Amino acid sequence: MLENTMLFSLSANEELANKISEILGVPLSERIIYKFPSGERLIEPVPTVRGKRIFIIQSTCPPVNDNLMDALIFTDACRRASAGEINFVVPYFGYSRQDRKAKPRQPITSALVAKLIDAAGVDRVITVNLHAAQEQGFFSCLVDDLTAVPLLAQYLYESGKDMSEGIIVSPDHGGVNRARDLAEPFNAPIAIIDKRRNSNLQPECMNIIGDVAGKNCYMVDDMIDTGKSACIGARALREAGAKSVSILAIHPVFSDPCYDLLKEGVFDEVVVTDSIPLSQRFRELPFIKVITLSGLLSETIQRVVDNKPLSESSYALFNGKLRFTTRQ
Repeated sequence: MLENTMLFSLSANEELANKISEILGVPLSERIIYKFPSGERLIEPVPTVRGKRIFIIQSTCPPVNDNLMDALIFTDACRRASAGEINFVVPYFGYSRQDRKAKPRQPITSALVAKLIDAAGVDRVITVNLHAAQEQGFFSCLVDDLTAVPLLAQYLYESGKDMSEGIIVSPDHGGVNRARDLAEPFNAPIAIIDKRRNSNLQPECMNIIGDVAGKNCYMVDDMIDTGKSACIGARALREAGAKSVSILAIHPVFSDPCYDLLKEGVFDEVVVTDSIPLSQRFRELPFIKVITLSGLLSETIQRVVDNKPLSESSYALFNGKLRFTTRQ
C-alpha cells in the first residue's frame, strides 16, 4: 500500500488504470465527470485530496481535445483542493508530432500543450516514448519519458521468435536509434526504409538499406496512425524477398483508414501496447497482439513515491544476461 497516495483514472485509459491499481494495491479513487448540454465539462474528485500525492492516469488519445481538457480541468480541481503533489501519467502524449515548425507559420503545438499542463499545476509528467525525447524541454515541471522498447524485446524473446533469421527494420531514418535499441539484445542486424513524401505529401518507399531477403522482418515504430506508411514499407519488404513482415509499435493510434489497410493482411503480426485502448473491431483482428504497460507504469509510480531512481526500473531478460532501463 502506498502511503498518502491516491490514483485517479479519467475516461481515456480505464482498463490500463485498473491494472495499475491492482498491481500497486491502491484502489482508484472516485471522481465525477459531468458533461453539460453545452459541451462544457465539470470534473472533480469525490474524496478529499488535501495534502495527498495524486496520480492522474489519462492518455491524450482520440478524442484528443476532450481527453486533454479533462486532464487539465481535473488537475485544476485537485490543485484548488490543496493536493500536495500532482503527477500526470499520460501513456500516450497527443500532439507530440507537432514538435517543430516544419513550414513557415506553423504552430509548435506540443510546446503549447506542455505550457497548458504546467499552467494547470502539474508537478510531474510520466509518459511513454514521446515522439521526440527533446520535447521534455518544453515543460517546466519534471518529466519522466519512459521507453517501452524493452517490452517489445521481451515479447519477441518470450514468444520464441527465431531471431537468428530476424532483422529489425526502421520505417524511416528518424527511427534508427529505436531499431538499434530493439536489435541490440538479440545481436540482430537492422535495415532502414528510405521513405520520402511526394508532391501530395503521401509517403513513398524509395529504397531499402540492408539485406532483407529470406529474413523475418520486424519493423519497429513509436506509433501506427493511419497505417499508410507502415503498409507501404511492408509491401516493399516483401517485394525485396522478406520471408515474413511484422510490426511492433508502442502507440496504436489507428486512425482511418488503418483498419481497412491492416485487415488486408500485409503484416503477419501487429504488436502494440495498451497506451491507447483498442476499439472492438481492432480487438477482433487475430494478428494484433497487445502488451500491457501496467507493469512499467506501476513500477515507476512506486519508485516516484519511494524516491528511488527510475534508472534502476529495469526489465531483466534472457535469465538476467541483458537488462534494459528507462530513458532517464
